[in-house]
Parts: sequence; C-alpha cells; structure tokens
Amino acid sequence: MSLVTLLPFIVLIGAMFLMTRSAKKKQQAAVQMRNEMQPGTGVRTIGGMYATVKEVHDDTVLLEVAPAVHAVYAKNAIGAVLTDEEYNRIVHGDEEEFEVDGHVVPDDASSLVDDDVSKIDLGKKDSPEDAEAETEADVDAPKADAPTADADAEKESVVEPKDAKADGESGAK
Repeated sequence: MSLVTLLPFIVLIGAMFLMTRSAKKKQQAAVQMRNEMQPGTGVRTIGGMYATVKEVHDDTVLLEVAPAVHAVYAKNAIGAVLTDEEYNRIVHGDEEEFEVDGHVVPDDASSLVDDDVSKIDLGKKDSPEDAEAETEADVDAPKADAPTADADAEKESVVEPKDAKADGESGAK
C-alpha cells in the first residue's frame, strides 16, 4: 500500500483524536466545576432553573429553589456555577451598569430619550369646562367623518341580492 492511499485514513483518525480530546477537556472542566461547588453559591441547572446550593453530597446536591423550598438534584444536572454578582443580577434583579470603553452603558433605553420632552395627554377631560372648550374649537372645523349627500346616494344605489330561500331554511339535506 502506498502512502497516498493511507493518507485519508490518517487524517480521519487524527481529526477523531482531536475531537475526542477537546470533548474530554470540556467534560473534565465540568466535573471540576461541580466538585468545587460549596453551600451558598448560586447555580443554574441544565433545565434553566436558578437555585442556591444548601448541601453537597457525593452524587447529589440539595438546592434551595425558593425560600424554604428544597430539592435534591444529581450533580450532573448542574449546568453552571454562577458568581454572586451574576446570580443576584439574574434572580433578584439587581441593576448593574456596564462600562464599555470608558462609557457607562445602561441596560435599558431610558437614557436615549430626553427628559424635557412634553408628554401628550391622551386621557379623557376631567372637567366639563375642558370638554366645552374642545367642542367650541371644533365647531368651525368640518368633521371628516360626517356623512355627505353623496354617501347617502351611494348607500341607496347599492342593492343587496336576496337569498332565494326563506328565512330559517337551510340548504342542508
């Protein structure tokens, strides 16, 4: 056999070796992370639930999912051990502003709007004087939705076809 015919097999075996090696490294990092869990740390399960570690055993972990609500999980079910800041931000909603290139970046769009902009009042008028003032201003202006003679003529010219069946009769057999 020549080297040219063996080259594809050698490349294939090398690629498989590299893939399994990186997978083993990830697996070892996950096992190390789970073994370093301590009571009081925040975790995220592989199902996406956030909880606090209460007790760590050989293969299981006791998690507090809500105040005075405890659940036993397998260690393999822990997807990530979170830092205190990250856990508090996610679970308790603690607001943090992030700094990017020396600029503070808020996590909402409130800073993009001017605070001096006057707001438009879309509510009902509270007093009768306000309602009268509005109707006096509208008297001079023609109403766009008022019916005209042309609209009435159009309504009369449209004839709806009558159904051949009498009321109450159906076409079902």
